[in-house]
Amino acid sequence: MKKLIDKHGRKITYLRLAVTDRCNLRCQYCMPAHGIDIVKRQELLTYKEMYRITRVLSELGVDKVRLTGGEPFVRKDFIHFLESMSFNKNLKEINITTNGALISKHIDQLEKMGIHSVNLSLDSLDRKKFFDITRRDVFPEVIETYKELLNSNLKLKLNVVIQSGVNTDEIIDFIELTKNDHVSVRFIEEMPFNGKGLREVKEVWNYTKILAKINSHYSSVESLISEKTSTSKNFKVPNYRGTFGIIPAFTRTICTDCNRIRITATGLFKNCLFDDGVFNLKDFIRKGASDDELKQVFIDTVQQKPVNGFVAEANRKNKNVSESMSTIGG
Repeated sequence: MKKLIDKHGRKITYLRLAVTDRCNLRCQYCMPAHGIDIVKRQELLTYKEMYRITRVLSELGVDKVRLTGGEPFVRKDFIHFLESMSFNKNLKEINITTNGALISKHIDQLEKMGIHSVNLSLDSLDRKKFFDITRRDVFPEVIETYKELLNSNLKLKLNVVIQSGVNTDEIIDFIELTKNDHVSVRFIEEMPFNGKGLREVKEVWNYTKILAKINSHYSSVESLISEKTSTSKNFKVPNYRGTFGIIPAFTRTICTDCNRIRITATGLFKNCLFDDGVFNLKDFIRKGASDDELKQVFIDTVQQKPVNGFVAEANRKNKNVSESMSTIGG
C-alpha cells in the first residue's frame, strides 16, 4: 500500500478535519466580536465527502483523525457523522476538539462508539474572565462538561491558550487541577489567527516564559517522554495524578517530526497551519475525481509540505496571517 511521505521523509498519519467554520463562541484571540463571514452551507464539504476523504487517506496510512471546527457540535447531525466514522477500521483514533458548551448530552454516545479523546478548550477558571474571553456566558455548561468527561472513559485534555494580560495569572490554577484529576492540561502559545492579526500585547508568553513561571512555583517538575510526533512538551508535578504540557504553536519548535495535514470545512488542503492552502479538494471531488485520482493528489500534494511553519508562512500568497482559527480548523 502506498504511504504519504513528504520530501523530508516524514510519514503523514494524522488528519485534522474541520467539519464547520461556525462557532457558538466569539473568543477574542480567534475572531472579532461580530464573528466572521461564514460560508454558505453548499460551500462546506458534505459529510459524505468528508467520509470519503477520510477513507481514502486511511488507505494511504492516516490512522488518526481529529475533528474540529469552528465548533463541531454546532453542525447538525455531527454525532451521526461520528458514528459513521467509527466504522472505518483503518482508524486507530478518532478525537474531537470542542468548546464544551454543546457536548454534554452526547458523552454516553461518544463512549459507546469508541471515540478516543476529547480536547476541551477552557481558557479561564473564572466565570467573568471566561465571559470576557469568549463573549458568551456558558461557563457553567463548560465546567459541567469537564466534570462529566472526567467521569467518562474518554481521554481528556484541556486546551488553554495563554494570553498576555488575560489569563497568565491562572497557569498555576490549571496545573493544580492535575493534582486530583486525571487530566492533561496543555498550555498553547497564542497565535496570530483572530480575523485581523495578532492583537497588541505587552509581554510575549512563549514556551520558555510559561515553563519558567511553572518552575518558579514548584520545587520539582518532571519532564515526560512523549511520542516523537507530539505537539506538546509534557511534564508533571511529582505525585499529581494528571500531567501538563506546553504547545509551542507560534515559536514552532515542533515541526521537525510533523506528521499532520489539515483539511478545512470548505475542502482546502493545508500541509501546515501557517500555509494558506495548497489544493481545493471540494472542487476536485465535485468534478468527478475517482478514488485513485484522490490518492494521487494526496501523494503529490504532501510532497510540497514545507520543512517548518516559518517556510510555510514565508511562501504564503497572502503574507498577512490573519484568518480566523474557526476558518482554518482549530
